[in-house]
Amino acid sequence: MRVALAQIDCRLGDLDHNVAKTKGLMAQGRDSGADLIVFPELILTGYSLGRIGHEVWLNADGPNITALAEEARGISAVVGFHEGGTGPRSFNSAAFLEDGLLLHLHRKLYLPTYGVFEERKHFSPGQTMRAFDSRLGRMAVLICNDAWQPSLPFLAVQDGAEVLLVPVNSALDESPGVLDIQQQWKDITRFYAVMFQCYVVLVNRVGTEGDLCFWGGSHVVDPSGHTVAAAGPEETVLTVDIDLDAVRRRRWQLPLVKEARLALLERELGRLISEGGDL
Repeated sequence: MRVALAQIDCRLGDLDHNVAKTKGLMAQGRDSGADLIVFPELILTGYSLGRIGHEVWLNADGPNITALAEEARGISAVVGFHEGGTGPRSFNSAAFLEDGLLLHLHRKLYLPTYGVFEERKHFSPGQTMRAFDSRLGRMAVLICNDAWQPSLPFLAVQDGAEVLLVPVNSALDESPGVLDIQQQWKDITRFYAVMFQCYVVLVNRVGTEGDLCFWGGSHVVDPSGHTVAAAGPEETVLTVDIDLDAVRRRRWQLPLVKEARLALLERELGRLISEGGDL
């Protein structure tokens, strides 16, 4: 399977420009032989929605997503956007588009609201974590901060995912004492690839929005923990071939995934919830 990592910038709030740019890159990816193209988080709307004086959102079954789904013939695509039109709630969402259809919609589950991040002011959290079947294999989507909760990739892999697709909007923070976000992302994706014996495809954006400077660094890690492709800080479309048979071989050699003991986890999670509650 050939995957294109569309590490690009977007214009905050400019739906027409962002949709057209995304559509054009999908066509280019298809022409270059890519089977799947993955775009960053919120690439159709931009990230810093609080800086706009009006709401900017897309309906998941509206004309823009439908047009992109139509473009997703001969190439599958993951596109991130602010999903509205769902009553009083809106979501930080990523659509998996394939063969003219919105095949899967993931709504971000963990919304950072600290420091420069204020996602809970604009979005409601999603409620489900699901793997899904595509023409290319069984996959799952985690949006940015979702990947900082190990329970989610665990659930995705137990649901059969062989590839974790991780669109992000990760920005640099050079304040004293803060973590090295670039290294942390490398550590996280490698850990999941090794422990959950899957491919991890991380796609970050580039450019700036206000005080946020997005650093790129998109990369793919294989089930043995090797980084098989990595981008720098510039806008680029990085193409890499991945072999899903490597996932199956790794899981056969070292059967970590099938040793999960879900019933044990259910019992102990039930106990913890009954003793301490949940958010």
